[in-house]
Amino acid sequence: MRTPLVFVAGALFGVGLVLSGMTDPARVIGFLDFFEVWDPTLAFVMGGAVTSFGLGQLLLRKRHIRFCATDLPDTSSAPISPKQETGSILFGIGWGLSGFCPGPALANLSRFQPEVLIFVPLMLIGMFLAQKAFRLDQ
Repeated sequence: MRTPLVFVAGALFGVGLVLSGMTDPARVIGFLDFFEVWDPTLAFVMGGAVTSFGLGQLLLRKRHIRFCATDLPDTSSAPISPKQETGSILFGIGWGLSGFCPGPALANLSRFQPEVLIFVPLMLIGMFLAQKAFRLDQ
């Protein structure tokens, strides 16, 4: 039951990325360019995503619904770890420099763009090295 649901959620996410234009790195870089031609599209996409996620969490928690037979994690007061800070900083730097985050980069693989064909293998190498450096598998 869980695998088909995860597949549908991933496909819906991918379709949303394509329809919103977020697979185009120029949109992301345009959002980060405050001093020339600022493109607010990403802010609306993020706002919609945060709003729908927040409403979904609120409904699930209020009704005590278990998703895929798994309890929702307790998010009351987990401190931010140095690993999370480092990962967030590296993610932001990579996203700002390339205009790609992992979802749109994978969606763009089908276009065989040189930037994506360089970015995705380097992203996978970075994920592998991070796992080894921080021992995430333990």
